[in-house]
Amino acid sequence: MATSLTTAARRAAAFTRFPSSTTSSLVQRRGLAGAADHHGPPKVNCWSEPMNPAQWKEEHFVIVSLSGWGLLFYGGYKLFTGGKKNKEENLVQASQ
Repeated sequence: MATSLTTAARRAAAFTRFPSSTTSSLVQRRGLAGAADHHGPPKVNCWSEPMNPAQWKEEHFVIVSLSGWGLLFYGGYKLFTGGKKNKEENLVQASQ
């Protein structure tokens, strides 16, 4: 107990010895708070500039890209698997 009080007192005494300019450098600043600072043109919603993906917000770009890939795979799946069944059903109905 006494040693922890002694070390705390020594740290406090050492802290007060620094000039004010060095103590301000010891205080942590908001180093990662630069997200609000824009570097370049502001990003817009994907429906505002639909033909310019470089201007889109990142989350809109991700949503549109994933939706496009999903539609591509689903369309390919339907084209290669579901298309044959529909043709057979149409031929059966046409012959009746």
